[in-house]
Amino acid sequence: MAEKLHYSPLTFPTIDECKSIGREKDTVVADMDGTLLTGRSSFPYFALVAFEVGGVLRLLLLLLASPVVGILYYLISESAGIRVLIFATFAGMRASDIELVARAVLPKFYSGDLHPDTWRVFSSCGKRCVLTANPKIMVESFLKDYLGADMVLGTEIHVYRGRATGLVKTPGVLVGKNKAHALRKAFSHAPPPDIGIGDRRTDFPFMSLCKESYVVTPNPELQPVSHEKLPKPVVFHDGRLVQKPTPFMALLIILWIPIGFLLACLRIAAGSLLPMPIVYYVFWALGVRVHIKGSPPPQAQKSTGRSGVLFICSHRTLLDPVFLSAALGRPIPAVTYSLSRLSEIISPITTVRLSRDRDTDAAMIKKLLEEGDLVICPEGTTCREPFLLRFSALFAELTDELVPVAMASRMGIFHGTTVRGWKGMDPFYFFMNPSPAYEVIFLEKLPYEMTCGAGKKAQYEVANYVQRLIAASLSYECTGFTRKDKYRALAGNDGVVDKPKPAAIKRVMKVVGC
Repeated sequence: MAEKLHYSPLTFPTIDECKSIGREKDTVVADMDGTLLTGRSSFPYFALVAFEVGGVLRLLLLLLASPVVGILYYLISESAGIRVLIFATFAGMRASDIELVARAVLPKFYSGDLHPDTWRVFSSCGKRCVLTANPKIMVESFLKDYLGADMVLGTEIHVYRGRATGLVKTPGVLVGKNKAHALRKAFSHAPPPDIGIGDRRTDFPFMSLCKESYVVTPNPELQPVSHEKLPKPVVFHDGRLVQKPTPFMALLIILWIPIGFLLACLRIAAGSLLPMPIVYYVFWALGVRVHIKGSPPPQAQKSTGRSGVLFICSHRTLLDPVFLSAALGRPIPAVTYSLSRLSEIISPITTVRLSRDRDTDAAMIKKLLEEGDLVICPEGTTCREPFLLRFSALFAELTDELVPVAMASRMGIFHGTTVRGWKGMDPFYFFMNPSPAYEVIFLEKLPYEMTCGAGKKAQYEVANYVQRLIAASLSYECTGFTRKDKYRALAGNDGVVDKPKPAAIKRVMKVVGC
């Protein structure tokens, strides 16, 4: 590919002037930060990796190094600043852990920062290439799986015996002439790219190699691509942080964690030790908001000989049955597929493990219903986004006393669910939020003619009907995804993560300062 020797930034038009019609056979090459993404700073994404893999101490190290990164980046050398950023974030980390975070955590945040004008052009082209100074290991999964990139050229980090050294491989950080060299090498046996898109002066060398070049100008008021228009919705994602950790947000998280952990212990102790009729009011006094909608059914009486009510709940966190009990003012036993030993100890309600054998579980649930009310979450696992996973039809054959309950949770700093970490810490992370909230919506009990007892409905029809009822009340979308779909996507295994690895436990314990 021949290189153009002369170029001037004044000759590059802005991205809004680029036509996107009839580009199906064209090749586009785009930078990432400030070009494909509206944000020009990559610090929040490095901070996510630092926190999710290294814990709060690594996040603190990265934050302390950020002034040095800024001075080097803006005043001395862009490459030197990025090298320090990479070293402070990655040094000593397992490469496999970085890859897991890149696949399970970062896509959610990257998707929320997609530049509308660049995406309009990028998505219209038949072949898509991304050329970025970011480490390839950190961005490749998102760019290929969610944006359909055919090629990703990024900075290669050095790995020794499975761990990142914090150094980068030759030719170094892909900025300036290194970007142009990488592009020239990648297209050495192909025609030059049709479109080049960048946002800063160090992108001009590679942009000059393309037939057309366009500049993305900074616009703080520009809104990213809306959730509804994303090329691929992010249904499953992991990680503890709710918000993108900008330097200021990262500082707040570091300062809040010791306070939040003590507050979480107080809230959990109150929920576990106090009588359930007053837990609702104590939660409100401690800043935990519980909003109740609808009319819950009266408590089942054993003297009537009727089966107890089976509450069918959507699944947001492990605390769903606890907040349902708080809303009802009485403890409701729950059945669950998996629960850590710590969660069993601190739980204020009775929890019963399912065996995953359909006949055994059905017999056990029927016996529990003979003793009173019961709660079950037929999704089998939690989902953070406005989607409901496929409901197991097991509950439909057990009783005709079915009450759907829509559960919705709100967290400001930390997610109260995890796949890769120790699930025993989930309740603590939920209660570490300054003002977590739960919405409990009681729907009408299923009419007899809509149950299996009427002889007119199959089990899967009842399950699908309940799923649609709950989804409509929450304005969620029904999906056919299952528990194993989630764990295969995020954990990279067969869906069984009941026993966390010791290394995962140690990382989480570091986060909470234990």
